[in-house]
Amino acid sequence: MDKEIKAHVQQLLKQDKRLDGRKLDQYREPVKVEYGIAKTAEGSAKVQIGETVVTAGIKLSIEKPYPDTPDQGGIMVNVELLPLSNPKFETGPPSINAIELSRVIDRGIREAKAIDIKNLCIEKGEKAWTVSIDICPINAAGNLFDAAGLAALAALKDAKFPKYENDEIDYKTRTTKKLALSQEPLPVTIIKIGDKFLVDPTLQEEKAIDARLTVATTPDGTVSALQKGGDEPLTIAEVDEMVKIALEKGKFLREKL
Repeated sequence: MDKEIKAHVQQLLKQDKRLDGRKLDQYREPVKVEYGIAKTAEGSAKVQIGETVVTAGIKLSIEKPYPDTPDQGGIMVNVELLPLSNPKFETGPPSINAIELSRVIDRGIREAKAIDIKNLCIEKGEKAWTVSIDICPINAAGNLFDAAGLAALAALKDAKFPKYENDEIDYKTRTTKKLALSQEPLPVTIIKIGDKFLVDPTLQEEKAIDARLTVATTPDGTVSALQKGGDEPLTIAEVDEMVKIALEKGKFLREKL
């Protein structure tokens, strides 16, 4: 069945057509961002791109800094792929797909220096805030990279510190102090099938990819991270073209914030 779908996708693309009638550089509709969906999290968001729905939550905790970075806080990204969102996912330890997804989101945020981790330090070598980003797809219908990246950024923008005094955190009381972001990196994924480039692939299109490139960019056009997927290589010219597409579509996604 997968071979039949792939052949059908490839045949349509020769005519610059897609299974759902979209243009090659067009996202599915709707593209929606909803803030503050979880009252127990310090920040949260739900993102919908077509039928793909992803939630993200922020937890702020105080931990002891690592010995080699005593004046810095931390960032952790965790992705949970549940069978509820797609039957191909299994319960148990994180899968390769979940690990890759979490690393791509983490790298985009970390390398863009979106969060000043030195500002998270409370007491050098003893106490610092750790920002944990938990991502969970509700319906995995394709293009989780972009949906998860958008949800993570939206949740970070929604995050506020809990009350902290006398060395104790009161998670029931959120302050007005927001988690400061110096950059807003967003990933855009472009897939290559034959000689065609597509954005926002469906599950069927993901089965037909030759190569995939996820490009995280900031509003000023800086590329903060790249992640290559698929079995086929990419030329320098193809990477350049995919980055251009990512920069343009990054503007589109950022408007939804």
